[in-house]
Amino acid sequence: MTDTPSSHPFAGDPVFDLHVGGKLETVSTVPLTGAEELSMAYTPGVALVCEAIAADPSMTQHYTWVPNTVAIVSDGTAVLGLGDIGPAAAMPVMEGKAVLFKQFGGVDGVPICLDTTDVEEIIATVERLAPSFGGINLEDISAPRCFEIEDRLKASLDIPVFHDDQHGTAVVALAALTNALRLTHRTFATTRVVISGAGAAGVAVAKILIEAGITDLVVTDRKGVLSSQRGDLTPVKKALAEMTADRTGRTGTLAEALVGADAYIGVSGGTVPEEDVAAMASDAIIFGLANPTPEVHPEVARRHARVVATGRSDFPNQINNVLAFPGIFRGAFDVRATAITEGMKLAAAQALAELVGDDLSEDRIIPSPFDPRVGPAVAQAVAQAARDEGVARR
Repeated sequence: MTDTPSSHPFAGDPVFDLHVGGKLETVSTVPLTGAEELSMAYTPGVALVCEAIAADPSMTQHYTWVPNTVAIVSDGTAVLGLGDIGPAAAMPVMEGKAVLFKQFGGVDGVPICLDTTDVEEIIATVERLAPSFGGINLEDISAPRCFEIEDRLKASLDIPVFHDDQHGTAVVALAALTNALRLTHRTFATTRVVISGAGAAGVAVAKILIEAGITDLVVTDRKGVLSSQRGDLTPVKKALAEMTADRTGRTGTLAEALVGADAYIGVSGGTVPEEDVAAMASDAIIFGLANPTPEVHPEVARRHARVVATGRSDFPNQINNVLAFPGIFRGAFDVRATAITEGMKLAAAQALAELVGDDLSEDRIIPSPFDPRVGPAVAQAVAQAARDEGVARR
């Protein structure tokens, strides 16, 4: 029996009604109106194509959907702000990601939710699936496992591997910060930034800001500033401390770090007290990116900051990964890139920032996801960066 919008348990709720039957389907790109077309699309004609690919595997780039298809892989351990809800419950998010890939990048996405949280099993599974895809988008895998999984897959595969929770967030945050600094007449070299949250997004945002030229940066977790003086740091956090607070000698709590800071980027959840926000520098920049509740509510942030951004769509300046990942994969696929490099991510961020142009204002530091220029601009910048960095195959 086919489920209908009127027969499901949550009938009448528009969100559930939209999800009835899922958000994806497979559609043929070729006509099948008669025996001749069938004989070419399937047997016996398809055998000729199979033999050509067997003789030269690179022919998959011409005669299959592989080069335009990304696997969207999750184990369901860090889904949205819901946490570890498992692979079955993660599927609506992965389906949604596939819809966004197609809508904004023209990339075909296949959701794959794995019933394992074992690092070795995830890596082995993705490696075995890789011949069917032109790229791998890792999604909603908890830290610190996500770092090892991405690093090892990048080393073992010759197709782009991208953990969107890290790098998508980082690219869009950098683009927004670039324009916020322009608006407040600051430079990367002289801006002091505080990031709260040392998970996947926090690590990636810190790294891309350093690549972009930020030199005074601290990252905090629940126990305060990540500094090598602390004896409780994981290897990932220790490496982050060496790149950030150790260079400036800063230690202490988040509240202490915020005193006089120019910019705050929250990717941690929780709430920052208003008195701590008030201690920041004048014309401050506040990005509270936790969903659905920002670390600093926009109403509070606006009392003390000139530029405010969130991860929500109902406030100005939404830091939304959809601005990045479809165009990044589109650009990588267009040149058959073997990887997505730091230079490609920086190029994507720069392209996003430049799209705002003369429309720059306190409520517009980042383009809308529905701006039709976004995907093509990011793709073009990423493709050129891939060529410049020697990872393009055409």
